[in-house]
Amino acid sequence: MGNRGRTGSITSLARIAAVVALCASIGACQTKGEDHLTTSTDRTQLSTAAADAIAADMANKFAEVVGPGTGTVVLKTDGSSFGNALASSLKAWGYAVAAPDQKADGSNLIQLAYTIDTFEDGVLAHLSAPTISLGRAYALTSVGAAPSSPLSIMRRS
Repeated sequence: MGNRGRTGSITSLARIAAVVALCASIGACQTKGEDHLTTSTDRTQLSTAAADAIAADMANKFAEVVGPGTGTVVLKTDGSSFGNALASSLKAWGYAVAAPDQKADGSNLIQLAYTIDTFEDGVLAHLSAPTISLGRAYALTSVGAAPSSPLSIMRRS
């Protein structure tokens, strides 16, 4: 096996290590607050373009997993550009969006919180609902952000 084989093995090991680190980071975001959800926070203060890109992707993945427009999302937000972008993106997927202090009508309420934090050279986005958590790493670009990892899905019963 020449250098090419070793380089491939090292690259594969580096990718596996990055996935393990991503999963550990997502697990670290599982600090439980009220209703067993994380408190929403954007620790990176994303630009509007990055917040819009990440929120659109995460809302899309949330709708794929949960089903589009299947209830009212009660969104715990911190008032950041990401929180606002996520609310707009969820509405575009057919969800009604309410704040925790609002009276939300309907029997299918989906409690949702998010965390945006730095991760290596980008950011890690995490959505948490009582029965599911989604996480993904993003690279920040000059025009917003792009996914830099596969989507991580954790289902809870």
